[in-house]
Amino acid sequence: MQSMKGKSLTKTSKTHSFAVVYEADPDGGFVAFAPNLPGCHSQGDTLEEAEENIKEAIEVYMESLALHKQPAPQERKTFQGTVNVPVRIA
Repeated sequence: MQSMKGKSLTKTSKTHSFAVVYEADPDGGFVAFAPNLPGCHSQGDTLEEAEENIKEAIEVYMESLALHKQPAPQERKTFQGTVNVPVRIA
């Protein structure tokens, strides 16, 4: 497996699962981010493309952690909900 700057990392067979949030972009396409991986986000013109791109972003993120001898983050449960908030318009 090639990693950043041409350095080789040992490929492991362990699979990690990460929560991913997808949002429709008002200008078109979709934005995807992994809430438990700070700064790990991507985008795509379709949901499928956004998914492929966030997978790649997560792989690079994990390679960077390994390169810097940082542990893989523990996945935390994430929840998404909706709240109703009264807004007074003056």
